[in-house]
Formats: sequence, C-alpha cells, structure tokens
Amino acid sequence: MKQRRRVAVTSPQTRVALARGRTGVRAAPPHLAPADAERARRIHRRQLRYALTVLALLGALLLGLPLLLAGAPALDTVRVAGIPVSWLAVGVLPFPLMALLAGWQLRKAERAERATGSGAQAGHRAVR
Repeated sequence: MKQRRRVAVTSPQTRVALARGRTGVRAAPPHLAPADAERARRIHRRQLRYALTVLALLGALLLGLPLLLAGAPALDTVRVAGIPVSWLAVGVLPFPLMALLAGWQLRKAERAERATGSGAQAGHRAVR
C-alpha cells in the first residue's frame, strides 16, 4: 500500500504573512495633521478614563461580592432550586453585570468619538 503525501492546508493570508516574515521593525504610526493628532489624543484620554472607571467598577464587583457574602453567612442557608443563594450570587450574578459594564463603556467610548467631531467632519471618509 502506497502512502499518500501529507499536505498542509493554509489560508492565503497565512501564506502571505509567513512569506513576509518578521523583521522586528515596528510599523511607523500614521502621520496626522496637528488638529487631528490633538483630537485623537483627546479621544484617547477620554476613552482611557472611561475604561479605567469600568475596570475599577469591575474590580469592586469581583472583589466586593465575595466580601459581601462573607459578611452575610446567613445567605448560605437560603436556597433557590436547591442551590445556595451565595453560590448563585458568585456564579451567575457577575456575568450579566460584566456585560452591562462592557455595553456602558462601549457606548461612552463611541459617544466620546462623536462628541469631538466625526472623521467625516474633519475631511475624512467615515468607514463602517
């Protein structure tokens, strides 16, 4: 019985990326007009402030919830469908709250971009 030769199947983009190789040289940042650069810095600072606020709230949620439950040991005796409420609070409650925090942060970041003027107003075509 003759063995078939194995062939690696890759995406065309993968082949191009591998053929290019890594030079270790970082790509130069795009050159912006001074007004656009200042606008980008303002947007970046505002979005960073929102992100750090969400990170602090997330930390408070993930660290505060177990501390709150440790301070209320009576919740271990309360059960819903046979599962202690404290387990549900730790295993289920954080995920919808994290999704809400992520959505809030995304809306605030997008609002920050719109508030400082869109790229279309600055003479650039908006890309979706």
